[in-house]
Amino acid sequence: MSTTEFVILTSRAWALPILSQMRKGIAGRQALLLLVTGANRGAFVQSLNHLIAMGYLERNPGHGHPLRPEFRLTKQGVEVATLAEKILAVAKGEGQDLLRRSWTLPVPASLYKPSVFGEVKGKLPTISDRALSQSLKSLEDQMWLTRRIEQVSRPPRSMYSSTNTGWAISEALTDAISFAQHR
Repeated sequence: MSTTEFVILTSRAWALPILSQMRKGIAGRQALLLLVTGANRGAFVQSLNHLIAMGYLERNPGHGHPLRPEFRLTKQGVEVATLAEKILAVAKGEGQDLLRRSWTLPVPASLYKPSVFGEVKGKLPTISDRALSQSLKSLEDQMWLTRRIEQVSRPPRSMYSSTNTGWAISEALTDAISFAQHR
């Protein structure tokens, strides 16, 4: 999966929980998925449509009422759902609100080795400086990464490293994202 595709996938709050629940065997009906994910209907429908547009879900032909359709994972969706299940298992309820933010997963995934701000931005070309700064701060507050000031360089610069859950997420995404292949 490319970095861009991963960023697009994680841009919808409930995309990973929907995929994970369907991978676990929950039927692809809206009412049941809404119940198990705890999502609100508006955000859930946006995430569901997003997954269909990306080709990870499809309408299950011959199943469900036209007004209450049933969905199933596509072949590509099964692979991504396995990854989603792995990511959510790593977090184990810790920081679930943080996981639903757009840049929470791409940032620690890009920190497979300690990096400065510019290196992280280079691995995530579509992220703005502000979004990256906010993501780094929220991940540091959650203790998913650490920030260390390098005094030996002129000027001193911040070095970011994944730790705890951030490191586990980075490890889980090692082979899934193209920039992670350079470890």
